[in-house]
Amino acid sequence: MPSVSTITSADPALLVQLSDSHLFAEAHSKLLGMKTRESLQQVIDLVLAQQAQIDLLLATGDISQDGTLESYQAFRQMSAQINAPARWIPGNHDEPMVMAEAAVQSTLLEPVVDIGNWRVTMLDSAVPGSVPGYLQDDQLQLLARALSEAPERHHLVCLHHHPVSIGCAWMEPIGLRNPEAFFEVLDRFPQVRAVLWGHVHQQIDRERNGVRLMASPSTCIQFEPGSADFKVGEQAPGYRWLRLLPDGRLETGVERVTGFDFQVDYGSNGY
Repeated sequence: MPSVSTITSADPALLVQLSDSHLFAEAHSKLLGMKTRESLQQVIDLVLAQQAQIDLLLATGDISQDGTLESYQAFRQMSAQINAPARWIPGNHDEPMVMAEAAVQSTLLEPVVDIGNWRVTMLDSAVPGSVPGYLQDDQLQLLARALSEAPERHHLVCLHHHPVSIGCAWMEPIGLRNPEAFFEVLDRFPQVRAVLWGHVHQQIDRERNGVRLMASPSTCIQFEPGSADFKVGEQAPGYRWLRLLPDGRLETGVERVTGFDFQVDYGSNGY
């Protein structure tokens, strides 16, 4: 497995996660009243201001809202402002075939990457035409293979859908539909250190069997934590950074755009 970076296994690796950007073909289109390209650019500006040297950029699904080639091309061009190799996975709003076309002549969709003393595995939990997620057998096999072939490395596993309850009743039915199969694989490998996802448009950081479980803000609208029904939160767009240390420890935090003014428009095109 070739490494994407010149850093050695003795060096920490800095990762940045951009999630749920929901871009449209048209540059000024809005999601629930928010211009998603504008908010993504503000998040990218924040990343560039805060992070000096990024080793890997992760885009954890719902890159596009309308599944158009133009939306993926826009994301590729905009995220290229961050000088780092990148990996993408699809979410429930994405069109994987169009996404693949936009990623042509790149390593954006390669699912396994070694960096520092870690291995990052990107799983596709999207189901065509479905909002909930599911890890097909080929994805579970990919995960088991990626873990078993690098027992000496620490592992970060990424997917789009939440594999645990997050305390939002309306999101309970639209997470990962086969979390038991997912955790059955993870539980066999003690070198798994963390699981990272998108989809929920909010910050989560907890632990399960010594494995860190994390979700992150969207680069556009946020969902109100703990809400029983669909509700857009007042939190600003943001991103997550992760510092993967050689000994398997992980430092992480969420940063949000400041001075962001947004009025939700529930009457506009829905999520």
